[in-house]
Amino acid sequence: MKKRAKRIIVSVTNDLVTDQRVARSCYTLSEMGFNVLLVGRKLKSSLKLPTTPYKCLRMKLLFNKGPLFYAEYNIRLFLLLIVKKADILLANDLDTLLACFCVHKLKKIPLVYDAHEYFTGVPELINRPRIRAIWKKIEKMIIPKLKDIITVNNSIAVLYKEEYKVNVSVIRNVPFVKKIPENISRKKLNLPEDKKILILQGSGININRGAEEAVLAMNYIDNSILLIIGGGDVIPVLKKIVLENNLNDKVIFIPKLLPDDLMEYTCLSDIGLTLDKDTNINYRYSLPNKLFDYIHANIPILASRLPEVENVINIYNIGTFIDNHNPEHIADKIKFIFANENLIKEWKKNLIIAKSELNWENEKHIFRHIYEKFF
Repeated sequence: MKKRAKRIIVSVTNDLVTDQRVARSCYTLSEMGFNVLLVGRKLKSSLKLPTTPYKCLRMKLLFNKGPLFYAEYNIRLFLLLIVKKADILLANDLDTLLACFCVHKLKKIPLVYDAHEYFTGVPELINRPRIRAIWKKIEKMIIPKLKDIITVNNSIAVLYKEEYKVNVSVIRNVPFVKKIPENISRKKLNLPEDKKILILQGSGININRGAEEAVLAMNYIDNSILLIIGGGDVIPVLKKIVLENNLNDKVIFIPKLLPDDLMEYTCLSDIGLTLDKDTNINYRYSLPNKLFDYIHANIPILASRLPEVENVINIYNIGTFIDNHNPEHIADKIKFIFANENLIKEWKKNLIIAKSELNWENEKHIFRHIYEKFF
């Protein structure tokens, strides 16, 4: 008689479409033989889910932001997890952890926690001490009791280890090896063929991520356009800046895309921007998805000097840095890159090496080791 595959329920608070880290986790768990159910939520703006080897469930909620959203989501998630059969739970980020932990204790099933960021250090909480205190209390109550904790880089792992005296595994946000899409062209995507293209992409283009200054830098750059692809709370501000500075012909906004569609735009760009500011501990130690997407698209990177990002760029010599967020300074750095073709050629050779090492095919061995014991 065939043995039943162990079921793992994976929980997130997003709409499942653009979260590449969670998608990689679910693909790999399915590949390992787990029966995977991915649970998230559905928004009015949600794109259609792609075909996957695992099941997806998106809940429609009454509230989509604020304390009522988090309360409703965790109650709904708790009720779902109580009813659904599961052998393992995987909670992604602190906003899913409470419901998963309660079910873990009640049903006596293993729980894995994947911290995508240092949640209590996000800028949305820094100036809201009461709300931050609630999240911190949840974190302090649960994390010391967990056996299996994962995060995205060494800096955040050290923070958790020092604060809670727990073991933390590091699994970086590196993508599957991505081939440059065939038959792509700027003409096909309605992009100018006679201009340089800068790209800033991400599902969390928020305040203090350098987007405002990147837009203002376009005042000082000719024969170039800036693509801003994705979503975030600063997008309306950016559109206002574009109007006020008459930059409509230099800045193009594109809503969030499926990862494969986004890759086409990234590959056709000349420089990838990652300009997060060191304004909070979460941004300071970030290692964003877009950094690795730029690497796999073979485009040089202009970045702010944050420890984890700087480490990757320096090890492989695949780009350069801004020294401050003055728009004119950012523009000067961009013009410097475009004026140095030999440097770009060197970076592009190094990007090939970086791509061959910084990929999920290499990273997933760490991931598999964490879950193999559950068999």
